[in-house]
Amino acid sequence: MCAQRPSTAPDFLLSRTTGSVRTQGSVQTYTDVDKAIDDIEAQRVEMVVGALPFDLDKPSALTVPKTIIREPAALEPPAYFRQQNLTSEITGVDPDMHEHLRRVEAAVATINASRLEKVVLARAVDIEFNGPVDPMLVAARLIDLSNHRDGFAADLTPAGYDGTMLVGASPEVLVKKRGNVVSAYPLAGSAARSADPEEDRLAGERLLTSDKDLREHAFVVEHLTEILAPMCDTFYAPNTPQLVHTNEMWHLGTPISGTLKKPTTALELAVRCHPTPAICGTPTAAAKSLICTAETDRGFYSGAVGWCDASGDGEYMVAIRCAEVAGDGLTARAWAGGGIVEDSDPEAELAETTAKLQTIVRAMGIQNF
Repeated sequence: MCAQRPSTAPDFLLSRTTGSVRTQGSVQTYTDVDKAIDDIEAQRVEMVVGALPFDLDKPSALTVPKTIIREPAALEPPAYFRQQNLTSEITGVDPDMHEHLRRVEAAVATINASRLEKVVLARAVDIEFNGPVDPMLVAARLIDLSNHRDGFAADLTPAGYDGTMLVGASPEVLVKKRGNVVSAYPLAGSAARSADPEEDRLAGERLLTSDKDLREHAFVVEHLTEILAPMCDTFYAPNTPQLVHTNEMWHLGTPISGTLKKPTTALELAVRCHPTPAICGTPTAAAKSLICTAETDRGFYSGAVGWCDASGDGEYMVAIRCAEVAGDGLTARAWAGGGIVEDSDPEAELAETTAKLQTIVRAMGIQNF
């Protein structure tokens, strides 16, 4: 007899080694994030889960769940999902490699001729499955393939994406709140990892001393400091970043923390902090304008995914290393981006997006990309 899909399979999940949340069902939904914040602050709802888009002027996909299960560690995917095969193929790219190179060149020229200091340019790949796929299968594979057991899944139906699920394995914490303690773990500045141990070590060391990547990272730390520090009695952001890794990438990361002066919900903190220069650029308005002009609508890629409960506690991850899986389970679109600054090399930027896409395409059964 074939195993049945687990009755506990969630509609939303956020898997983290420090604690995870999965939920089922919907009591109500929100497209207006401000209304969700009001209801949380008034404790009219137990929890709000879901996703914020890249462009906060567009509808959010937020849900008040019927059932909530919290775990003290990362989630363990059910055997039902681990026993399934998943194969797919890439059917399109947006833009193609030559156009992405041209966009990077144009962005560098704009940066050198204007007040724009950084912009994050992304490209997408379209994927077709060999049959209808359960999005939770993709989420389960992402968790299993992540060295930190990171993973998320959020239903985008409330925002008008009927049945579409956003799934991913982001390593980047936009903001987290526990009691009066707020923290963030921004990542910016990246390098592809190598199968050769010595070359891999050297790639990490080069990243840690790269002037270009250190400047790119500093923009993000400065952004979060400007927003969070005035809200805190105590605030700490190290002067130099750490070296962080996933299975595919090295990143520069800075652990930021503070104690809040007054009660503030995790969802409000997420809205205040988003978008950071890690996925948009700086100055924010100029970078966002360029992105919206140059790229196809990002949807929920480079937005945020997470949860917030009635106490105001919660956690939001930056929606990277992710894909939107269509409601019929037959297709998906995945994205990856890279930060462009005045001395960015177009070929290197293209290679960076290819390396970042490995996380999601591997989870979808694509081995050669």
